[in-house]
Amino acid sequence: MTDVYLLNMAVADILFVLTLPFWAVNHATGEWIFSNAMCKLTRGIYAINFNCGMLLLTCISLDRYIAIVQATKSFRLRSRTLAHHKLICLAVWAVSILISSSTFTFNQKYKLQGGDVCEPRYHAVSEPIRWKLLMLGLQLLFGFFIPLVFMIFCYAFIVKTLVQAQNSKRHRAIRVIIAVVLVFLACQIPHNMVLLVTAVNLGRTGRSCGSEKLLGYAKNVTEVLAFLHCCLNPALYAFIGQKFRSYFLKIMKDLWCVRKKQKAPGFSCSRLHSDTFTSRQNSETADNDNPSSFTM
Repeated sequence: MTDVYLLNMAVADILFVLTLPFWAVNHATGEWIFSNAMCKLTRGIYAINFNCGMLLLTCISLDRYIAIVQATKSFRLRSRTLAHHKLICLAVWAVSILISSSTFTFNQKYKLQGGDVCEPRYHAVSEPIRWKLLMLGLQLLFGFFIPLVFMIFCYAFIVKTLVQAQNSKRHRAIRVIIAVVLVFLACQIPHNMVLLVTAVNLGRTGRSCGSEKLLGYAKNVTEVLAFLHCCLNPALYAFIGQKFRSYFLKIMKDLWCVRKKQKAPGFSCSRLHSDTFTSRQNSETADNDNPSSFTM
């Protein structure tokens, strides 16, 4: 089930990566040179990626909790979730799009200080401050606080269960869990704290231009740090899996073998394939012997 969530997370990350060249041009030129529709699309995809990624992390936490903590009920519970995995993923995407719908609505291209920008604009609504607070509140709630609560709850019980198991492989799993939580907190806390300060300052009067600029710089820097989480997700949730490493190694060896054959037609890959098969077989045996381990 975790593999399905990882696949959806990869799709969300790829969609986000496709928008990065537009933002690179925007920062290089100092203004938004693309259309209003592209402004809405790039902002919307970012919001969907952010919310979808956080909700999928929540699903992964729950899946690991069921597999390890609820091991006795794991087969029944996971078979039920597997039967509905498409519905779960569709629900995650639907909720992400719903939360992000305001981004498509309010972000637009407009003139600001002589240049075109792609930013949220609430001039068409009667109470813009309330709308800004609502948008920031939804992002903080679904993009940080809900995933954080679920991750702390699930991984706390997972660590407790693994400690009680008294197994060397379980201790490695604990280190992986700690890394997952620390990376999540390190990447997400700074940006979400800046958003929280922004939300608090919206209702205040007499804000200085200097503090607004400082808050804008802080938002840009911490946003890049939050983007980094997308790059670290594959390493944390895929490379920690024994099966993934085994198959990835096989692909690399096959590619190397093809290149060697092109240079030396008499080169044989049979030994490499035999070693890879043995490694993969050992990995799968280890996974079957340790159904409650934290491998993916």
